[in-house]
Amino acid sequence: MAIHLTESAARRIRETIVKGRGGLGLRLGVKQVGCSGLTYTFEAASQAAEGEHCFEELGATVLVPAEAFAYLDGATLDFVREGFKQVFKVDNPRASATCGCGESFTIDPAAAGVRP
Repeated sequence: MAIHLTESAARRIRETIVKGRGGLGLRLGVKQVGCSGLTYTFEAASQAAEGEHCFEELGATVLVPAEAFAYLDGATLDFVREGFKQVFKVDNPRASATCGCGESFTIDPAAAGVRP
C-alpha cells in the first residue's frame, strides 16, 4: 500500500521543506505518547535512512520509518489552515480511536498486524 498526499500537503512539502530548507521531503512517523497511546511525528528529511519507505506523489516526497509503516499504511496526509493554526493532518484508516484533544490515537494491533 502507500501513504497518499493531498495537493495542499504536497504543496507545503515542496515549498517549505524542499525549497525552503533544501531537504528531500517530510519524514512522517509515530511515537508512544498521549492519552490514546500514539502520536504522529513530522520532521524535515534531508536523506532517506536505511529501510525507510519512500513515497512520491504530486511532486513531493514522504519518508516513513519501517517501524512506523504498519501504523500508517493507507493514510492520507493533508495540510490545513484552521484560523491562525497551520498543521499537517493525517487521515489514518488504521486508527481505531483518537483522544478528545486530537493529539493522539489508538491502533487495533490485530488490524494493523503489529504487536501492542
